[in-house]
Amino acid sequence: MSASAPTAKPVSSNGTTALNLTSYVAGKPVQSDKLLEVRSPYDRRLVGTVTLANSSDATRAIEEALKGGQKLSRYDRYSILEKTRLLLLERKEEFAQIISAESGLAIREARYETGRAHDVLLFAAIESLKDDGQIFSCDISPQGKARKIFTLREPLSLAVCITPFNHPLNQVAHKIAPAIAVGTPVILKPSEKTPLTAIKLTELLYEAGLPHYMLSTLLGPTNEIAEPLIKDPRVEIVSFTGSVAVGKKIAASAGYKKVILELGGNDPVIIMDDADMDKAVLLAAEGSFRNSGQRCTAVKRILVHEKIKDEFIKKFVEKAKEYTSGDPADPDTKVGTVIDEASAIYLEGVVNKAVEQGAKVILGGKRKGALLEPTVIVDVPRNADMVVYESFGPLAPILTFKNIDDAIALSNSTAYGLSSGIVTNNMENAIRFVKELKVGTVNINEVPGYRIESSPFGGIKDSGLGIKEGVIEAMKCFTFVKTFSMPW
Repeated sequence: MSASAPTAKPVSSNGTTALNLTSYVAGKPVQSDKLLEVRSPYDRRLVGTVTLANSSDATRAIEEALKGGQKLSRYDRYSILEKTRLLLLERKEEFAQIISAESGLAIREARYETGRAHDVLLFAAIESLKDDGQIFSCDISPQGKARKIFTLREPLSLAVCITPFNHPLNQVAHKIAPAIAVGTPVILKPSEKTPLTAIKLTELLYEAGLPHYMLSTLLGPTNEIAEPLIKDPRVEIVSFTGSVAVGKKIAASAGYKKVILELGGNDPVIIMDDADMDKAVLLAAEGSFRNSGQRCTAVKRILVHEKIKDEFIKKFVEKAKEYTSGDPADPDTKVGTVIDEASAIYLEGVVNKAVEQGAKVILGGKRKGALLEPTVIVDVPRNADMVVYESFGPLAPILTFKNIDDAIALSNSTAYGLSSGIVTNNMENAIRFVKELKVGTVNINEVPGYRIESSPFGGIKDSGLGIKEGVIEAMKCFTFVKTFSMPW
């Protein structure tokens, strides 16, 4: 039985209809007079409102999850995820319009994101049907005997999942779908900057038959929702994607439970002197400007061999001119806004500070509200804030290196260690990068962010604890291994 959801129409491309949505406690709409307004980063129009939850709602969500209900078989979990996938396909344009409206992302990026979320649901459904046990024979040593040890995975009792704004649908799907696939109940706390998409996905899962105790979605003050949930000992895992500062605070306050942190990135694309120039230019542009540069795996540093610097810059600037910025609802727009004007102002300041240190802006750099033009910057000092810290926007700082040793040292010089992309046709160099870069992923002749939704994903250093996500690894995180043995 589906939840009693407020009636709402999808946001049209020109934003004429706003959504009126609510937080949910185990399928029941929260009753409150406190509303969160969600406005378009592009033109500040009202995109929707959300009824906010409070601390008592958070407590009820925990209690409902632990009380439980219908126990889901593997086939039940598969069926719910598969039906959700099919419903998303039917309504993909509605979801894309909501994503674009509340986040300011170009509509083409929002449509792409619905495809990625579809894949998450597909892979989670497939994986939910697979057996996850192992068998160990015990008569394999002089100390052994005729027994067999078996393992199976059992769901955790309760997960809290906290998601960011930059992928309003896919980041949510990446946490909820693997949890459902193994039968772990979730309390979701989406970003207050992009809550509408998350709530619509919640309603889609209810419609697909998800038992309501399996999912609550709460928006509300941090001290009433996120902090108590993180600290509550009844919560067995906290899965967080977001900033380094918040992630480390969660790690310090969560207590005795699993903590999964997917934090920031400062990912380089490293272009060797033997690189295919056209491929290098395309990968650098796609990595820097897609999704308005707001991806933890976006290209944050373009490292170019000094021998090919001039040729690369010339061709890269021409390619960058193709990434037009403007109205996110326009199908011809390639780069929409960043998440809000404050973020755009910050990025503008980062560029200006780099210029003061000797860098030069050779394309873009202009800001209007939350809209920041794709910006190409050269002669960037290695100690500029732009490349030492994560710059979450459509910035393309170009630095040069002398040789592979210099490239590796420069890549490893930041506090982050998420992903990297290498453009080279030299296998020996490619292997060195794979072995020596201090990151979670090395992609040869691809952008740093390349992956499929089921492959392992995650970083080290300030990018995370080295624990991988992706559908298969996340399913492991939301379970524990039980071991038993029998005479055999």
